[in-house]
Amino acid sequence: MINFIRKRMQTGILTEKIKTNDKLDNTKKEIKTLVNKKFAGSLAIRMVDSGSCNACEAECNALSNPYYNLEGLGIYFVASPRHADILLVSGVLTSNMYHHLLEVKEQVPSPKWIVTLGDCPLMQSVFEKTYAIMAPVQDHIEVTHHIPGCPPQPDEIIKELLKFLKKI
Repeated sequence: MINFIRKRMQTGILTEKIKTNDKLDNTKKEIKTLVNKKFAGSLAIRMVDSGSCNACEAECNALSNPYYNLEGLGIYFVASPRHADILLVSGVLTSNMYHHLLEVKEQVPSPKWIVTLGDCPLMQSVFEKTYAIMAPVQDHIEVTHHIPGCPPQPDEIIKELLKFLKKI
């Protein structure tokens, strides 16, 4: 073990320093300030996939990695709609998910803020309008904000979350 420590001390740190994005850092600081001000430091998001290709969900998963660190800003994804401040909807809204989405919406405490994610909820996606698709989402529930993209990149999601927080 001592040999390992000696070698480590002689070699030094070999990993690269992460390049930071100043615009993203400023956006994150602004988000943290608004979350502290408007939500007492903790904003809970319940995400509902109403029939998508899962690309938007993958980008939202990336928000939890150390680079984006959404939880460090006080924003958390929660499993129960009863604990949520925001309902985040992705996907084209299939007829099978329609009633489930309405149930989840009813369980979110007031005030109800609904944010759509990606092009699918607006029916601007690769999916065709068929008997099984009930999109656009805003025809069925009131949408507060939309995050565009197919799929939106994590930094774009963060920027749009800031726009949403400024809007409410």
